[in-house]
Amino acid sequence: MAISAEEAFEVYESVRHRLPPARTAAPACRHCETLDDLADEFDIFLLDAFGVLNIGEAAIPGTPERIAGLKARGKRVLVVSNAAGFPHAALIEKYTRLGYDFAAEDIITSRATLLAGLDARRALHWGLMATPRAGLRDLEGLHLTYLEEDPGAYEAVDGFLLIGSAVWTEPRQELLEAALRRHPRPVLVGNPDIVAPRETGFSPEPGHFAHRLAEQTGIAPEFFGKPFRNIFDLAFARLGEVDRSRIVMVGDSLHTDILGAQTAGLPSALITDFGFFAGQDAEQAVLRAGIVPDFIVRRP
Repeated sequence: MAISAEEAFEVYESVRHRLPPARTAAPACRHCETLDDLADEFDIFLLDAFGVLNIGEAAIPGTPERIAGLKARGKRVLVVSNAAGFPHAALIEKYTRLGYDFAAEDIITSRATLLAGLDARRALHWGLMATPRAGLRDLEGLHLTYLEEDPGAYEAVDGFLLIGSAVWTEPRQELLEAALRRHPRPVLVGNPDIVAPRETGFSPEPGHFAHRLAEQTGIAPEFFGKPFRNIFDLAFARLGEVDRSRIVMVGDSLHTDILGAQTAGLPSALITDFGFFAGQDAEQAVLRAGIVPDFIVRRP
């Protein structure tokens, strides 16, 4: 199932009541060419992955060199991504393959945010929306059952973890919604994204299905990742005592990256030539959404 940028934007707008509020006092955006133009103002760069570092399985041209240059200038660069569907080690391997040099502690994901938020619920039996070939690294110790075509699996579990939707289907969505209508249970969403940019368009992500089931069942999902504060709290814990006015969040999506930065009290920069707004009128979208970044940057 493919989703267009306009369709995704409209879905994000329709679920604003489940997202954090946007900053009310919106300064005018400053326009920049690349992240190098921000290097004098910021010491720490928090980067989204899809649409900033890569599109699907390809690095955005010139970006590995740009990131290396920022690091050479003494800048701290962290990845803050809603990539819940991938084990941490797999992401390190991927970014290395694409030409990036990130330490393990400098990659902060919604997968880790979800795990940190389980707390006393770790002992529950969870139904898992995920891609089996991605494996269960990082999830060891949890009692998990993959959600596939067996209706009994949906009835047997204590709650649901939505972390990856690459193999999710409409029949599975119907089974999940029906099971929740019969027996309401917690729904924890490890990737609030509605879409992710790929080489050939946008793929639907767990957030897409989570908002749909909320409309159909009335159950409010718990979201872990951008635009919610919890993933930024994990980043702040990793960074320690720093001047947060010298941190900038860089992303390609208004409703996740930029809204998330505002929720965390951080300056933000919207990438426009790649990812969500590639080929689109990003400035018109800013006006429509009322989610105003501090900077509009053409390319990473």
